[in-house]
Amino acid sequence: MGFDFAKYSRITLIGSPGSGKSWLSKHVAEITGFPLTHLDMEYHLPGWNRPPRDEWIKKQQKFISEEKWIIDGNYDSTMELRFSAADLIIFLDINRFLCIWSMIKRQGKKRSDLPDYLEESSVFSKEFFKFCKGVWDFPKTGRKTIITMHEKYLEKEFLHIKSRREVGKILKR
Repeated sequence: MGFDFAKYSRITLIGSPGSGKSWLSKHVAEITGFPLTHLDMEYHLPGWNRPPRDEWIKKQQKFISEEKWIIDGNYDSTMELRFSAADLIIFLDINRFLCIWSMIKRQGKKRSDLPDYLEESSVFSKEFFKFCKGVWDFPKTGRKTIITMHEKYLEKEFLHIKSRREVGKILKR
């Protein structure tokens, strides 16, 4: 028995890096036929540079103004835009060891949720270590932000997924 995604028009997926947001969002897009936006694809400029804040906000306002959408990504500074517009928030609250393992496994593979001009850092690089530290700290930082936002928007459907097994269950039809 799977989850009925068809009841919702605007779906956002959030969670730690490596939690499976992009993977799950692709499956939800397949099920619903809704357009999918990976925020990592939209945010990162060549050389891992960032867009100006006002430009980034305008871009997301355009995404959420559409009638139907799926948006995958955190970006705490603009998370409330997506929370306030979404019908369904899917929070992948996956164990940080598993998230780091997933990041290691995807090394050297082309990611469809990143622009072609970017490549992830090597597992042995300083950048990858920093990224892993962010994943390690996610329960104290990112998770806290998400839970606070959820408490602010209690009327929104909030699907809190804590394991890969749960992901499999919601996808079964």
